[in-house]
Amino acid sequence: MATRQLTVIDSLAIRPPDRPRRLSPAPGLGEFATDDLAMPRFHVWTLGCQMNQSDSEEMAGALLAAGCTEAPSMEAADLIVINSCAIRETAEAKIIGRQGYLARLRETNPALRVVLAGCAVRTANRERLARRYPSVDLFLRPDEEPELVARLGLAGPTAPGPMLPDEAAPVADALPSVRADAVTGGRIARRSGIQAWLPIIYGCDKTCTYCIVPFSRGPERSRPFDDVVGEARRLASAGYREVTLLGQNVNSYGHDLAPEPRFAHVRRTRELGRRIDLEGRPDIAELLRAIDGIRTADGVPAIPRLRFITSHPWDLGDRLIAAMAECPSVCEHLHLPVQSGSDAVLRRMGRQYSVTSYLDLVERLRAAVPGIALSTDVIVGFCGETEEQFGETLALLERVRFDTVFAAAFSPRPGTPAARLPDDVPPAEKRRRLNELLALQERIGWERNLAWVGRTTEVLVDGIDRPRSHDHGEDAAGGEAAPAHLPPLGPGEVRLGGRNRENRLVHLAGSPDLVGRLVGVRVVHAGPYSLTGVRVGTDGAPGSRHDPAAAV
Repeated sequence: MATRQLTVIDSLAIRPPDRPRRLSPAPGLGEFATDDLAMPRFHVWTLGCQMNQSDSEEMAGALLAAGCTEAPSMEAADLIVINSCAIRETAEAKIIGRQGYLARLRETNPALRVVLAGCAVRTANRERLARRYPSVDLFLRPDEEPELVARLGLAGPTAPGPMLPDEAAPVADALPSVRADAVTGGRIARRSGIQAWLPIIYGCDKTCTYCIVPFSRGPERSRPFDDVVGEARRLASAGYREVTLLGQNVNSYGHDLAPEPRFAHVRRTRELGRRIDLEGRPDIAELLRAIDGIRTADGVPAIPRLRFITSHPWDLGDRLIAAMAECPSVCEHLHLPVQSGSDAVLRRMGRQYSVTSYLDLVERLRAAVPGIALSTDVIVGFCGETEEQFGETLALLERVRFDTVFAAAFSPRPGTPAARLPDDVPPAEKRRRLNELLALQERIGWERNLAWVGRTTEVLVDGIDRPRSHDHGEDAAGGEAAPAHLPPLGPGEVRLGGRNRENRLVHLAGSPDLVGRLVGVRVVHAGPYSLTGVRVGTDGAPGSRHDPAAAV
């Protein structure tokens, strides 16, 4: 059977504001019949953050609902969807580096279509992108991703997939309702049956001068409280062991929602950054408590592990810290980007907090949640950063002693305020500073991991480690390869990997049926990036806030 030739529609007609909303065939698609044509196979290549991974699950789900099938690789696909990241220059370089490869695939398969979605796409840069990425047929901003099926001619009266409303596909403000429809319709192709992404807020209202996200994803729009809790209930019923609440600034959730009497007890003010009215609205603390309150018949959290990412210091207040301390399912880990240890650099970055205020948050977190693991983001070589200011960042790392640091050298993003500042730190100096910072953090991370040797920790086993030809390094998913010093495998055992509540990567040996389970592991070895352990007789860890044996 021949494969269907995909059309590409540049845009969808915009509904006049006074025209009633109703479902009808997507415009111009009635001529595309599918009865005697095989639907295309698709492959989604995702770069960047967890929000991009969640968005890719929605796009894949929409394509599956339209009757397409998923291809195991780009070579086997008739449709390639690239979900791009524009935060770092390296992510864009990866896409540029694939253009020749994509052109060769098209020579082999003339019917191949390529879509570029995600943060690299903005209205103002489509012409530049078309020149830069000649193998791409269609460009979709993040808020246009729900249009994917219609733009490819896969929605219409004869197509098996869902039809669009007869207006333009949802603008940015409609993304919360789009997510609700996808959840209700089962159109989310989750990549794991163990861990799930749950977006709660889209966009960003912050002022970071180096960041393209506010321009690519628009202003903050929170999903309705009941929609988020309802999706969490579905995930609990489906047996998910860990759920991560997502947003570019997840802890600013709710400030744009309408006040409701049931949230009259929510009284708080933003301690840092721009002042906004927060009273009487649901916040992330309220969400954490509601999802933690979803319990099994035994009274334990139905979702054993709850995380959230990414946080901004502006909105990390006492209510959120208290919820982290008091909710058993909330993991003892927080990602809190600091970006620099210099007040002068933070001002140029538009972060609107000081090193002192950041350190105060760290002290309050560690007092409320003993043993909490902290990770952060750091940019080196930002515009005007002196050697002394870089030294202040190193001093901050020594003082806070983060468990994990994600660091990058500054690269100006076109369209951001920082792109108009002098990029005056030479590339070689940026590389030197980055390497020095990473070497320091490797030592700190190793020292912090050594404190785990001899302890027992609760690990959510999430997969079988892939064999590697060397002892150390990172795999394609960003996790460390299984170390060679693990004990010999017993009969029926494989190398397994997972994470503890503090988000540390833990390697162990065991039966494949441990995947998806919470197990107790005694740590016998520590490296700078991971721990190695052996399973103990009783699942769970002494002192854990959650008893995994009750929920397995």
